[in-house]
Amino acid sequence: MDATARMRAGWVWLTGPEPWTRRMLAGDLVLAGVLALLGLGVEELDNGSVQRMLGSAVAVVLLTLLRRRLPAATLLVAAAVSPFLPGSLLIMILLGWSAGRRIVGVGRALTAFVLAFLASVGFGVVQAWSDQQPVLVIVFSTLMFLATTVMPGLASRYWSQRRTLLQALQERNGQLMRERVMVAGQARLRERQRIAQDMHDSLGHQLALIAVHTGALEVDPQLTGHQREAVGVLRQASVAAMHELREVVGILRDGVEAPVPAEEARPAARGVAGIAGIVEAAGSAGTDVRMTVSGRSRPLAAACDHAAYRIVQEALTNAYKHASGAPISVELRYEDDSLVVEIANGPAAGPGVGEVVSGGQGLTGLRERARLVGGMVHAGATEDGGFRVAGVLPYGAEPAGVEDIADDFGQQAQAPGRASAPPMDWAAVDRELAVRGRSRVGGVATGCGIAVAALVLLVIVVGAGVVLLMGSVSNALISREQYDEVRVGDSEEDVRARLPEGDSFMTVGLDHKGPERPAGARCLALLSSEDSGLTTNTVFRFCFKDGKLVDKQAYESEQ
Repeated sequence: MDATARMRAGWVWLTGPEPWTRRMLAGDLVLAGVLALLGLGVEELDNGSVQRMLGSAVAVVLLTLLRRRLPAATLLVAAAVSPFLPGSLLIMILLGWSAGRRIVGVGRALTAFVLAFLASVGFGVVQAWSDQQPVLVIVFSTLMFLATTVMPGLASRYWSQRRTLLQALQERNGQLMRERVMVAGQARLRERQRIAQDMHDSLGHQLALIAVHTGALEVDPQLTGHQREAVGVLRQASVAAMHELREVVGILRDGVEAPVPAEEARPAARGVAGIAGIVEAAGSAGTDVRMTVSGRSRPLAAACDHAAYRIVQEALTNAYKHASGAPISVELRYEDDSLVVEIANGPAAGPGVGEVVSGGQGLTGLRERARLVGGMVHAGATEDGGFRVAGVLPYGAEPAGVEDIADDFGQQAQAPGRASAPPMDWAAVDRELAVRGRSRVGGVATGCGIAVAALVLLVIVVGAGVVLLMGSVSNALISREQYDEVRVGDSEEDVRARLPEGDSFMTVGLDHKGPERPAGARCLALLSSEDSGLTTNTVFRFCFKDGKLVDKQAYESEQ
């Protein structure tokens, strides 16, 4: 394997299961640089050597880059080396967050954090063993581990589990909406098939009777030529109606237009191209109909084209019914952004044709049809007593989303084929979390329980640390009067009974900072309780030999 292939394989291993983009790599390097600089500041405060500073910086960079691939291992390594490299202490925050998010399984995560805690405390005690303060080291190591590692890990795990739950609910919500659309489509299909069957059985039969009777009447020798022409118009209208009924039934039943036998006459086109045909048919029946077209002809979407045809057809039908004999004008105007269809008729020339069969839903249906394609229809009386119907239809508009269905989360289910995903209502998802998915919510509940337990433990440890700190302070302080009361030559037992034990982190190393100690003597160093210096402390040192106080000194020591 050549070097390039090895580098590529190493990169694949380093990225792990997550896609690691150049942007993420740059972000990790910047983050590692910031933490390394902060670590150098910590090393400087701790008087660290150049080698230790360099080791801290290298450790921070490596652990930052490896945390995605080895979250548990990097956490353990950082916990083990942080007592010896104080500059790498801040990396524990990042590694705790990363481990809480990426370690799979509560048991594995708990094991990794416990081992990291033991490593941090154990190596901390080993590093500070020469100071002979193991209890304080354990207390402060525990506090630091809880604050810098456990809390970020718990927060990261809770956030990660919550995000996973929300994504799962979003996917399930989308699946439910798709299934709901499918069920609604099947229900509509069954209803359309029922309607198609009823139309075929009822209207088909009546139209067939009309066609047969008008055909027989057309050849009746007793009719005049004008009457035969009118009957022929009726027969052609009934035949055309039967063809249109067949198309509608086919669309309702199968969703596609029904095929028409070649030997049968083709029905009139149901679009703008067919408007001239229905106008000509109306003129052949004796109605005064004039049609004008203005503007540059432009193609329309199929739904708009059909809507224009239906507007003219319905308006002519209304004119036949309610204004028999009145002149009718049909105008098509191609505007810049829409097609205007206008049908107007004058007042009725004479009495009506008698009882008119009307469902009263024609104009309402036209308005709904135009709305679905993004247009509008206006109908009303004119000043001369006539009636006017005008429709405005946009070019290229497609039917509105009649398939949209409001889901249980207040969203809109999108029809199949749309690219964008439905918007998520996060507030509704949060409410959903309270009542559904108990097995998944159990992970969040476990994380919250661990967080509460850690918080309680933190409070207990902080309380214990405060008590120990107060006791340690009291074991290190005496007043000037107490110092003056002690005389050289007093017995060691009597002196130690009157003085504190001096077992405190505040007095570590103070007995070696003053004047030279008597040879072979054991010394006790204490601090002055009246001292208010910011940079120096007053030290009282008592040295014992052969059971007696052989020397006492008072001197200043830098903090």
